[in-house]
Amino acid sequence: MKTLKNKLTAVVEEAFVAAGYDKSLGAVTFSDRPDLCQFQCNGALTGAKLHRKAPMMIANDVLARLADNEIFKSVTVAPPGFINIILSDEFIAEEAGKMVESERLSLPVMDEKTIVVDYGGPNVAKPLHVGHLRAAIIGETLKRLARFLGHNVIGDVHLGDWGLQMGLIISELEREQPSLCYFDESYTGEYPAESPVSIDDLSRLYPQASARSKEDEEFRARAMKATYDLQNGRAGYVALWKKFLEVSVADLKRSYARLGVDFDKWLGESDADPYVPGLLKTLEDKKLTYLSDGALIADVAEETDDEPMPPVIISKSDGSALYATTDLATIVQRMADFNPDEMWYVVDSRQSMHFKQVFRLAKKAELVRPETELFHVGFGTMNGKDGKPYKTREGGVMSLSVLIDSAKAAAKERIDASETAKELSDEERSAIAETVGIAAIKFGDLINHRSRDYIFDLDRFLATEGKTGPYLQYTVVRLSSLLAKAEAAGALPGKIIAPESDTERELLIKLFSVGDVLIRAFEDKTPNAICEVMFDVAGLFNRFYFENKILANENVAQRASWLRIVELVRRMLITLLDIFSTDVPERM
Repeated sequence: MKTLKNKLTAVVEEAFVAAGYDKSLGAVTFSDRPDLCQFQCNGALTGAKLHRKAPMMIANDVLARLADNEIFKSVTVAPPGFINIILSDEFIAEEAGKMVESERLSLPVMDEKTIVVDYGGPNVAKPLHVGHLRAAIIGETLKRLARFLGHNVIGDVHLGDWGLQMGLIISELEREQPSLCYFDESYTGEYPAESPVSIDDLSRLYPQASARSKEDEEFRARAMKATYDLQNGRAGYVALWKKFLEVSVADLKRSYARLGVDFDKWLGESDADPYVPGLLKTLEDKKLTYLSDGALIADVAEETDDEPMPPVIISKSDGSALYATTDLATIVQRMADFNPDEMWYVVDSRQSMHFKQVFRLAKKAELVRPETELFHVGFGTMNGKDGKPYKTREGGVMSLSVLIDSAKAAAKERIDASETAKELSDEERSAIAETVGIAAIKFGDLINHRSRDYIFDLDRFLATEGKTGPYLQYTVVRLSSLLAKAEAAGALPGKIIAPESDTERELLIKLFSVGDVLIRAFEDKTPNAICEVMFDVAGLFNRFYFENKILANENVAQRASWLRIVELVRRMLITLLDIFSTDVPERM
């Protein structure tokens, strides 16, 4: 499905060819100066060198082939060779009508690819904290965006479930409850169906064990032995580990669900472990590894590198594997399971060197097809008002559930103080507060380019004015209310007719731009581009709303057209909000 920009490009390309110039010069873009025109083509400037001709001459030659086309209100040339385009109002109305009739609002569908999105990355036995927020919501948005554009997408949480933390928890639990059957190597019966630990127990046991291991060498040695025994199949430890996993995943699912985040696969490092021996053999067979001070390493540096590129450490001198080994084995697993065209890793930007190393070695070892793309979708940190990573008032790491609860509580305070509060039950106010609080958190984050650090400011994020989630929700509530009032008065949406005002034209042109924004956001992995166009659409609608008395308009055809535009804007915003996994309350 072509976007309007692509349709216009095809028309202008034909004009360039008809005038004797290269087709590639006909690319049309949305105007940088909407006060002058709606679209522009800068191809004459590029063509000057190619065709050894002045840009103004090329532009005027092309203009002569476009002048009589009825889809244009005007086509003009501005020095030094810009082709400026304004569409006819009738053509704008016709394209808007096609958008109305389209089930997916004339938004594009791309050629299908299979894409694995790796995001989340929580460790088992630890509650989610604010440091997990960005991976979760950026990853979920990119997954939904890719899926909306027609791709086959597999979202994987990539659990940290197979390292030393497991041995630490096992050892600490054994220290506290040594009589549990899981620690009896001679035990041959069925292990209990009931878990011996709760999520609260795990949240206590891990930090307790971690602190103990730093002070007690004997305890740390036991934990390392327990990790080794677990990874080598000791029955009691495996049964206990499964209970840890069961309890942790249930808790993780509850926390992620509040954010509207879900995963197609709940796989972890343990699932990749069976692929490690084959990986090591492949690396050895291809002569990519060698021993250095007892460690197994692989060089990935290239002559063209602008910065030092350390070798990848595959295993330490004691034979233990590192993150790089697990990530490489996971790539092998994903190629075997899904054979993806692309893999996206939504992980903190501070891990960029790790992923450069892993991706290079994966390519050198031919673990992926030559055409398989591997992307590190890096992101910055969420900081407090002091500019440092966000903490609790006591200076600790805040759990994600506490962050969401605080946003919900702040949203509820505002709802309780609003004029509509008396019309709502306590249950309704609580539900609206949850929806609004989560939207505030999400859009406070996602309006920023993912690579940037940003300041978490809940008061600003909760505002119903400006670039906030609640502003978008409030706009949709206004749209819905307007349509409901119109229906009650017997005024129904009808055919979109030629726009009469600049704001109406701008609003429709902005709606036409959404498809191109979605493609760009997909290619650049930048959800903030979609945020920006949503705020533009909402802002233009609200200006249009205040400039026109829609329901009071006595011109029936004009009123019906405006109501159809209201309906169209509502559909578009709800469609885009769904990509962000964001709901809209019925009332605010």
